[in-house]
Amino acid sequence: MPEHGGHSDLDATTLFAVLVAVPAVWAYLRAVRRSSGRRPWPWSLTWCWLAGTLAVLLGSAGPLAAAAHADSRAHAAAHVLVGMLGPLLLCLGAPVTLALRTLPVAAGRRVTALLRRRPLRVLTEPSVAVLLNVGGLWLLYTTPLLRLAYENAALHLLVHVHLVLAGYLLAAVLVGRDPLPHRRSHLHRAAVLVAALAGHGMLAKLLYAAPPAGIDPATAQAGAMVMYYGGDAVDLALAVLVCVRWYRSGQRQLDLERPRARPQGVLG
Repeated sequence: MPEHGGHSDLDATTLFAVLVAVPAVWAYLRAVRRSSGRRPWPWSLTWCWLAGTLAVLLGSAGPLAAAAHADSRAHAAAHVLVGMLGPLLLCLGAPVTLALRTLPVAAGRRVTALLRRRPLRVLTEPSVAVLLNVGGLWLLYTTPLLRLAYENAALHLLVHVHLVLAGYLLAAVLVGRDPLPHRRSHLHRAAVLVAALAGHGMLAKLLYAAPPAGIDPATAQAGAMVMYYGGDAVDLALAVLVCVRWYRSGQRQLDLERPRARPQGVLG
């Protein structure tokens, strides 16, 4: 966890976050407006997308992002926003489903064809998503990568992009509404979630017990606690969503298996 000076407030990561967030919000709201002429798009999904964009922006730009260069607690809070909460909310906004609703037929077919590609099938395997997400965090915090990222603007930007994409991918395979090339069973996804939770918790405990060299132990421990408890809160939300999806799928299965009453005619 960092404890040194960094870039100016308006660095490459800040600029990139703003340049991506503004068009993303505009395109989503425009698609919602177009979709409303056919079927109303749920406002709950729109609010998830807007809140997710805001969470990523708060962790990448502004006072919190600036403080994260020198304060371990701010850094941990930014990590939770950029790599966990923001991606989860963005995923719950179901942007792919919205796009398929509003794109022209030819463009929609291209998106569907992309979803069937083998690379995406591999990426949406839950074990791969966990490896990219949790494994990436271990690589970031247990190697010199974090220090190098705060010394190199381009590498810092790549780390933020990875955090958002890896967090989004994990949320998509666990609780996403959007279509995927394949989707594992609820039991499989629950087991993967437990593994992700354990990996994230172990990393936070390691940072608490053995702070990286050159960082004040008390500040590093405070940052590790923010990462641990903030991550737990997002993981709890994921667990609730996994259980809700599992329960609803069971209810639908029961409805399909339940024999339907035959209409009674004049002869009974």
